[in-house]
Amino acid sequence: MSTLTDAELAIAGARAGAAVVRARYGTPLTRIEKSATDFATAADIEAERAVLDTLRAARPDDAVLGEEGGRTGSVDAARTWLVDPLCGTLNFAARTQLVAVNVALRATAGVTAAAAADPFTDEVFWTDGAGGYVRRGDADEPLVPTAESRIVDVNLDPPFANAPAFRGVDLLADERFVARFRPRVVSTTLAVAWVAAGRRAAYVTDGPLVDTVHFAAGVALCRAAGAVVTGLLGQPPETGVGGLLVAADAETHAELLALVRDRFTG
Repeated sequence: MSTLTDAELAIAGARAGAAVVRARYGTPLTRIEKSATDFATAADIEAERAVLDTLRAARPDDAVLGEEGGRTGSVDAARTWLVDPLCGTLNFAARTQLVAVNVALRATAGVTAAAAADPFTDEVFWTDGAGGYVRRGDADEPLVPTAESRIVDVNLDPPFANAPAFRGVDLLADERFVARFRPRVVSTTLAVAWVAAGRRAAYVTDGPLVDTVHFAAGVALCRAAGAVVTGLLGQPPETGVGGLLVAADAETHAELLALVRDRFTG
């Protein structure tokens, strides 16, 4: 394992977590309450353990930030793996196969390798920091964003960091939005990878992005594939009001950005 590149290790980690998620699908699941509106399951915990075991076997000196286990490893480590072992827990607990396993490596230069695995299609969307690809079995295809579908995923999960000025649901009620786009609510960051792959025209979410285990992999994939990636108001991600606006091309991004800005300005 130590001979793997960082990108191959991200793929291996994501696949290890995906195998657990797939095996646990439809089985009785113990819930771990995290807040009044959020919970984890035994599958989340087990999948994170599988990812971390894979990463630590190959890179014992790296730090890890996991959604369930928090940060482990040296606080001085120059490299940190960001792990979301089951993005779409509520979907999964309701026996809905819309989830992702996200693994990203953040180094001094930013996220340099990432993978997002779909446990139920056996697809892994990945990047080595330069190109973006989707792997099926052992074959890779380049990620090619396109807005042809006009499908835009809007994250409606709380918290609503910019309410009342903006909430994702506001877009769904905007006649200009529904006249141009076809809204979807997948409720997993797998939809971000789908923008990179050309399966979605765009993705919109509110909320903070700093050190987020949820979005690091998807953002890296979209950047590598050439999609337009900004914060909610067009600013660099992880700055300003937060949020994320990812689009397949500049035209789609500009249309959505104008609609979002209108919500803030009234």
